[in-house]
Amino acid sequence: MQKIITRGSVSYMVTVENHIGKISVSENYITEIVRHAVCDCFGVADVCNVSTFRSAVSSMTGGRLFKRRGVKIRFDKDGGLVIDLHIKVTYGTNISAAVNSITHKVSFIVEEAVGVDVHKINVFVDDMNY
Repeated sequence: MQKIITRGSVSYMVTVENHIGKISVSENYITEIVRHAVCDCFGVADVCNVSTFRSAVSSMTGGRLFKRRGVKIRFDKDGGLVIDLHIKVTYGTNISAAVNSITHKVSFIVEEAVGVDVHKINVFVDDMNY
């Protein structure tokens, strides 16, 4: 099985090739898988906007830039996936346990669904829901 990662003008495309044929997966698909996995974890209230600056730029460009709210995906030099998550937790949540759960769940789901190794997941707790 061969994995090909191509960078377009705006997003990534992951192509997995095997004896049957090719399967291409877009960055948007991976982002949505990650968002759903994170939102299903206990203690997570929402996935946050990355920053006020990015929100302002997104609104000025009609939402074309930084539309992947709170989830940033990139590939390292070895072809592994690096995921940055910005989340909002509910009050009283054990943050350490929640982050541990998120990293394991996201890694498992992405590797199963897409077939790409997840090398690193960075979780930033940006806000709390009271």
